[in-house]
Amino acid sequence: MSAGETLYHRLGGKEQISSIVDAFYERVLADDSVAQFFEDVDMAAQRAHQTQFLSAVAGGPVEYDGQDMREAHEGMGIEPHHFAAIATHLEAALREFDVPDDDVQAIMSEVAALEDDVVLQ
Repeated sequence: MSAGETLYHRLGGKEQISSIVDAFYERVLADDSVAQFFEDVDMAAQRAHQTQFLSAVAGGPVEYDGQDMREAHEGMGIEPHHFAAIATHLEAALREFDVPDDDVQAIMSEVAALEDDVVLQ
């Protein structure tokens, strides 16, 4: 791994990130505590959107063009325990793909920073 290699490249680029996102949503949709948030969601579009988001967060050659986090989650009723469950599923998906601990922590730190914009009470 070169010194200038981004997290995006260490994760395996778009194809591998897409696979991680697929594993993440398999976990999320199997979890009755959070699956209801995705009942009326076009999951193909959601997976593509999440792949774009994670790629951008990881420093990839991708510009995130989705809604503002606060705007996207407003009125959904997401509570702290929902956010924690989603984060747990993301971490498990990253570990399923043998992402190194430092990289998992870097991604999870980025996700944690979004909590106030996702959990709107």
